[in-house]
Amino acid sequence: MERKTHIAVVSAPIVSHQIAISNFIKKLLQLHPNKFHITFIIPVLESLSNASKSTIASLSSLNIDIIVLPPVNLPQETVPTLKLPLAMSLTMPSILDALNSITSTTKTSKLVAIVADYFAYEVFAFAKKLNILSYTYFPSSATVLSLCFHSTLLDETISGEFRDLKEPIKMPGCVPIQGTDLPSSFQDRTSESYKQFLLRSKGINLCDGILVNSFVELESEAVEAMNEGSINGSHPPVYMVGPIMQKNSDNNQNESQCLSWLDEQKPNSVVFVSFGSGGTISQNQMNELALGLELSSQKFLWVVREPNDIASANYFAVSKPNLLGQEDPLCFLPKGFVERTKKQGFLVANWAPQVEILSNKAIGGFVTQCGWFSTLECVVNGVPIIAWPLFAEQRMIATILADGIKIAIRPKIDNVSGVVGKGEIVNVLKRLMEGDEGVEILRRMKVLQDAAAAAIKVDGSSITIISQLVTKWTSMKGYNEN
Repeated sequence: MERKTHIAVVSAPIVSHQIAISNFIKKLLQLHPNKFHITFIIPVLESLSNASKSTIASLSSLNIDIIVLPPVNLPQETVPTLKLPLAMSLTMPSILDALNSITSTTKTSKLVAIVADYFAYEVFAFAKKLNILSYTYFPSSATVLSLCFHSTLLDETISGEFRDLKEPIKMPGCVPIQGTDLPSSFQDRTSESYKQFLLRSKGINLCDGILVNSFVELESEAVEAMNEGSINGSHPPVYMVGPIMQKNSDNNQNESQCLSWLDEQKPNSVVFVSFGSGGTISQNQMNELALGLELSSQKFLWVVREPNDIASANYFAVSKPNLLGQEDPLCFLPKGFVERTKKQGFLVANWAPQVEILSNKAIGGFVTQCGWFSTLECVVNGVPIIAWPLFAEQRMIATILADGIKIAIRPKIDNVSGVVGKGEIVNVLKRLMEGDEGVEILRRMKVLQDAAAAAIKVDGSSITIISQLVTKWTSMKGYNEN
């Protein structure tokens, strides 16, 4: 019997990252069954979330070996932007112990490569030491990756805070980015989170390649510029392997109700409103959003969560929001809103089956926080976007979508109140759903939808790249195999 090629996968202790990298592994096994032995290493922050447990169960069903590491705990006062890098640093000894165990005891299949989350960059030095191939799995856009490649140069050549710059940042092949739209870590160059970003950006240069969940046609100019950079040796090769999507979820009765409601609506008539599993908006912003939706007379499906002044408040929650025992989020909506809009919209508390919703014919637009998963789901389903970024690299992605690819409208924030007002919400909804601008965005989105489908066909660009990686990995002699 032919021995399988052994790949070790290192995730991060955040559900969205675990889902992203596990989806790549599932795609790899689907395309090339019986060729790989996968060991999946999962770090844990505080405790395993229910969503993480579901991810583990789905991997175990594919005969993937799972190593769940001992949990790490962070000080209560840890700032949100530092939680993930600090958690990875604390769990790194356990990760290296697990990798050492794999490389010293594997008898049945050869370990030839490590595929690691972007935040697990410290494993690449370990891989070099043992002469094992290593790859970064990058779960965001190629343009954000380009910022990683250029971050050291920007740090050395630009003085003062990026947010105070009068001119936008320009990188080869990328749309110009205002300093205020750079990732959250860039907004204070004296912060530890900025220093951590620079460390990660340098760290990924040690790997043998970077796998990006995007496709060439979506960010062609950025990809072309990065390919030139890898040829001249300034950074590792970049492999566009997407779009790799999450499969449909198992719906409970409450979640199925919203799908039944959508089935009763006219095609392209409903705006879907959701800020991702980790995003939250303030009470003031919730009020304005509710009133804006109502005043627009636009049909809507809104996933409502309890408001919070910290936009990333739910990002590190250890369970689905509706399992945390907090109040019904609908009680935070303006008085009378639920009753007044019961024929206009459908409200879902905390969580909804986004994959199924975006593929429903009734959806004509998506108010999204611009997480990369959500962005790709829009492209795959041909759904125009209202870009409403909250934290991390989401403002940068919003710029890419609105100014670069031109498949989104971005509402303006009021300079005094710091929120998007109800009048502006009405404005962008009408522009997207009723105006010529929306028609043109839909046209561009449909072109990209076709390109996304083509990329993951048997002879498509992304599937071809994955096949080339498989050929390389399966031809390698593994560690401990002479």
